Amino acid sequence: MIRKLQLPLQTMNLVMGFMVWVILSSLMTFIIDDIQMTPQQVSWVTATPVILGSLLRIPMGYLANIFGARKIFIISFILLLFPVYYVSIADSFADLLVGGLFLGIGGAVFAVGVTSLPKYYEKERHGFVNGIYGVGNIGTALTAFAAPVIAGQLGWSLTVQLYMVLLGIFILANLFFGDKQEVKVKTPLLQQIKGVYRNEKLWFFCLFYFVTFGSFVAFTVYLPNFLVNNFGLDNVDAGLRTAGFIALTTFLRPLGGWLADKFQPLIILMYVFSGFTLAALLLSFAPSINLYTVGCLSIAVAAGIGNGVIFKLVPMYFNKQAGIANGIVSAMGGLGGFFPPLILTTLYNLTGHYAIGFMALSQVALASLIIVIWMFYNDKLSLSYKILKTTPLGMMVTDRNGKIIKINPAFTKLTGYGVEETLGNNPNMLSSDLHTSDFYTQMWESLESKGFWQGEIWNKRKDGEKYLEWLTINAITDDSGETLQYAGVFSDITAKK
Repeated sequence: MIRKLQLPLQTMNLVMGFMVWVILSSLMTFIIDDIQMTPQQVSWVTATPVILGSLLRIPMGYLANIFGARKIFIISFILLLFPVYYVSIADSFADLLVGGLFLGIGGAVFAVGVTSLPKYYEKERHGFVNGIYGVGNIGTALTAFAAPVIAGQLGWSLTVQLYMVLLGIFILANLFFGDKQEVKVKTPLLQQIKGVYRNEKLWFFCLFYFVTFGSFVAFTVYLPNFLVNNFGLDNVDAGLRTAGFIALTTFLRPLGGWLADKFQPLIILMYVFSGFTLAALLLSFAPSINLYTVGCLSIAVAAGIGNGVIFKLVPMYFNKQAGIANGIVSAMGGLGGFFPPLILTTLYNLTGHYAIGFMALSQVALASLIIVIWMFYNDKLSLSYKILKTTPLGMMVTDRNGKIIKINPAFTKLTGYGVEETLGNNPNMLSSDLHTSDFYTQMWESLESKGFWQGEIWNKRKDGEKYLEWLTINAITDDSGETLQYAGVFSDITAKK
């Protein structure tokens, strides 16, 4: 029973963590009425929680593997009580900056669930499960929607203090319903880091999540003030629109995970980053509120699906180091939400518009698209290479003129000829002299007319022993039908005859 509760419990834990994480950005329009700050200071206050919320994800993922999600969630929520109260009584920019830094613990808990929950489900469901857990992002929407409404009645300070009550409820929920028997993984930290840091795919995933989740966090932080200042919306309207962006991104995350379970994840990411590139280009032209809405919603769709896909890919490539890999990738996603608001504000102060910032986002998304395409075809080549290396069938590839350009280890085992003495030679080096010229003429006629030949043929090993093989030759052609290479696959059937 307790095991079945972990997905809903941990998802709600993430809701709570993210609700706390974005308190400052959601209430900033109320806070600046009491605490005078420059636009640059406002950007720092709203972005600061992202710093610790990102960097803490690395140890959080590792610690969740060692101690289990139950203990980490309880400790995290206890620690959050202190900065929440401190922020509620803040009366200066410095107070908000210090309190906001430690509110980042709420964002860091993301790494706990993505490390813990896959232990309860088979691999074929990891994408969907992590997608469901990611719905906890809706916590940012709940705060963006509800906090301004409550603050309008009770004031922002009391509104912040109400979050302490919610944290207390979740501490008790994890105490009684958290899984004390969760499987622990105690691989040493240095060993896990050594297993991942040299793998370029980890850093590619970091870039991808920097774009997808970073955009989600950045727009969550940046939209409320931007909509008020740029389009003249009131605080509640801006909060509702921001909540809509968050909700769309969040609820599409499970769809992204489900799609990644059913289809090739890298192909889905191609569509995701194509969408990002086009949407960011649209936003860079400073459109009207209607076109701006279209651009933001397109970003929301791409970010939501992309977030779900990426956390299907991480355990696929880093199964034994899932804790540290999840932590590093999710940390980079969080940092992706820290820098853009600051950069956008700085660029606006320098140029008077946000076009350069959105154009930069489109270029980073385009670079990500190119990398995804490269990974897709590189994985295909890698799979082909593994098949070539491990198959017991002898394989040989020649150019169109019959010069051998590639063999596999099984070729050497079956014929006795190594790579150096084979490459550049003609396949007739294996000839047994037992077949007539008509035999080879018919073979080539079949290759030219049908594109393949298959049959029995006597050949000779390096030591002079003659053997019977079953040989299949295929002509490899380009799009115009012109032959580029010939590939032969054979097995020794002498014993069967």
